[in-house]
Amino acid sequence: MLFRQPSLLSAGALVVALLAPATRAAEPVRARHGLVVSQHYLASQVGFDVLAAGGNAVDAAVAAAFALAVVHPAAGNVAGGGFLVYRPPQGEPVAYDFRETAPAGASPGMFLKDGVYDEKRHHEGHLSVGVPGSVAGLHMAWKEHGRLPWRRLLEPAVSLAREGFVVSDELARSLAGVLPAMKAYPASLAQFSRKGHAYEVGDLLRQPDLARTLERIAERGPDGFYGGETARLIAKEIKAGGGLLTEADLAAYQAVRRVPLVGSYRGYEVISMPPPSSGGAVLLQVLNVAEGWDLGASGFMGALTVHRLAEAMRRAYADRARFLGDPEANPDLPLRRLVSKEHAARQRASIDDQRASASSPASFSWPPEGDQTTHLSTMDAERGAVALTTTLEDSYGSKIVVPGAGFLLNNEMGDFNAGPGLTDTSGLIGTPPNLAAPGRRMLSSMTPTILAREGQPFLVLGSPGGRTIVNSVLLAILNVVDFGMNVQEAVDAPRFHHQWLPDRLDHEPFAFSPDTAHLLAGRGHALRATRRQGVVNAILWDAQAQVMEGASDRRSPDGAAIGR
Repeated sequence: MLFRQPSLLSAGALVVALLAPATRAAEPVRARHGLVVSQHYLASQVGFDVLAAGGNAVDAAVAAAFALAVVHPAAGNVAGGGFLVYRPPQGEPVAYDFRETAPAGASPGMFLKDGVYDEKRHHEGHLSVGVPGSVAGLHMAWKEHGRLPWRRLLEPAVSLAREGFVVSDELARSLAGVLPAMKAYPASLAQFSRKGHAYEVGDLLRQPDLARTLERIAERGPDGFYGGETARLIAKEIKAGGGLLTEADLAAYQAVRRVPLVGSYRGYEVISMPPPSSGGAVLLQVLNVAEGWDLGASGFMGALTVHRLAEAMRRAYADRARFLGDPEANPDLPLRRLVSKEHAARQRASIDDQRASASSPASFSWPPEGDQTTHLSTMDAERGAVALTTTLEDSYGSKIVVPGAGFLLNNEMGDFNAGPGLTDTSGLIGTPPNLAAPGRRMLSSMTPTILAREGQPFLVLGSPGGRTIVNSVLLAILNVVDFGMNVQEAVDAPRFHHQWLPDRLDHEPFAFSPDTAHLLAGRGHALRATRRQGVVNAILWDAQAQVMEGASDRRSPDGAAIGR
């Protein structure tokens, strides 16, 4: 199958995100028969074509995810991991956990060198590579719910890799920025540059090695990745670089079907991801606290609104640090208590409307959590809905392309805590729930989420952004439910973030008026402007009008909502 380039888009498809962000109206794309929203218009087109061919929301999500592995290499992947939440037209929702795992040779002290923490071992190079989960997880979701043949879902990605696609301005800038970090890896430079020179806008990017890998996955399913030639190539590269991952680790990997974490907010059912994602737990905690306030009365981005939400975020992230990790390694997680309305009432009562709380130790700083995830949302004609978030950890993951296989390896081991007993004011965390151990899944902030009301889906959304993901999703929900925005306005609106430590209120430029900033500082908040927070891709079902509304976040110029 030869994938059609944008000039030959399917008849009837609605493409809004090919325009520059400044020219795109704050109106969602409306469709009745299906919608796909992702961080790259080609992936959205792939997903939409699958819907048009009779596929369902799961088929579309799987096809779009593999397309993102080709056209959005900073975060799309075959050697990363992620989470998928599916709400079928009938029956119970289900969650798929395909988070990366630690190799069998991992240990809590593996990031120490001569007894001293080594940040480079933790976050860079071959030791930072976890066992990938994306192929196994996407295949499991398709096997249990998909309609179209597996090969049909992979064919567009194979074609995009083999035939190539036109480099956009966003991708050209991204590749130019990452090339210096790829200099240590010849296969990476060969794939993502022209003999060391950055690709320019309008160039054609072909990835023949990746096409062959995708062909093996199309033919053999997970066996085409976790065994055979692909597995041998991965293990060979890891061994050459002094890492731990082996062919046995790859063969042993298993995706996990989980029961979603379900709560409520102002009459809406909130369906999100359970651990090892912290996303659902933190989201529900903050929503539960916020439910006791009249946010509409205190106003969008009003000082009291921001203060209260920041304090709720602070408390939820403190619980995250203390309690959350891989549920198999931490069977006594107090999850039910953390997401209860009673716990929220106690947290709400501890908030002083006139004064910010103090996070302790005040100088503590989280170690970095990569923000290069990517999220896509799909909805089919029967209103089956998928929220899917995948990641490589850092932008372009480990920066290591597997020679002969054409894909980037993750550096997800960096999401484990630094080492046992290493929590201190310099920025290390050593709490037990999230220490590295054989087969353990590292904690994540990914928050694929679906809201439902009166037996129908209402809102499907998620975002990239490391630890800011949860709050980006949270604010988009509040913008729709509490502030009455349409879904495009809701994902475009400015954002802010508090994560307990460091004790700081981050915000996008111009998010706060001077008066609001002054009032927040007067309450004791330390403010810091950031470049951008998240890229929320969302779909809303308007039951009254019987129409789907898709919103591609204008923070990502290549993104698109495509439907009919």
